[in-house]
Amino acid sequence: MQKALRYTDEKSDKFWRIETAGCELVTNWGKTGTTGRYEIKNFDTEDECEKQASKLVRSKEKKGYTDMHDFDTMHHLYFDTDEYGLHPLTSHPVFRTCFSEELYYDCGDEEAPFGSDEGNDTLHFLEESVRKRPKMCVADFPELLIVKEWNLTYLPPEPEQTDDELKIQAAQTYHGLKGDQTLLQTDQVILATVFGQIKIMGKLDETLQVLAFRSLMRMERMYRLLWNWDKEEPPYNISIMRRDLERFINRDC
Repeated sequence: MQKALRYTDEKSDKFWRIETAGCELVTNWGKTGTTGRYEIKNFDTEDECEKQASKLVRSKEKKGYTDMHDFDTMHHLYFDTDEYGLHPLTSHPVFRTCFSEELYYDCGDEEAPFGSDEGNDTLHFLEESVRKRPKMCVADFPELLIVKEWNLTYLPPEPEQTDDELKIQAAQTYHGLKGDQTLLQTDQVILATVFGQIKIMGKLDETLQVLAFRSLMRMERMYRLLWNWDKEEPPYNISIMRRDLERFINRDC
């Protein structure tokens, strides 16, 4: 089930939305024109979930809510909550479709976009920033976060950088942090911003698109040059992110 309702009177104008997926349902409500709040509930069976969803809809309709036919799920903004954390039902429909691997909802895997401290913090800061400025430019967010918020060094990937130059950069120290960790941190923030924008908005800034593939390439190079990765194929996280980004960009998902 997926349904949006609206209630208006002389004092208020608010929306209420419900969506089910398997044994889970999400309700999203608030003042019309805002992103609102989210609540997720779990049930033992899909049938029980659908029955509860129908019951909630009837309850709202009895209170005067009517169908909101112009509710645009594709232009709505989606935010996780502290209570439920990373979740498909609090993610943009495009993100759910194109990025369905568990990797994108794992907050404990250091190799996942939002699993490291840097990735998790990036998503949190991005969500807070978009809440305040829904039409903000996201392209420069990674640099602003690292430099302005964290007072650290931002080292964007350089496409023409040689292996020797990368090794030299990785051996240096920046703000007391080893070079390879500074490079990795930058790539983690870039990728968390990339997937975060899609997760929230369902779209990706062209500048970030370029940075994403450059960061994935640099991460793979660091695995091989610095961290003794000797397999022919890239590490699994890099392969999955690269594959899914390509599908998203080519609208092949």
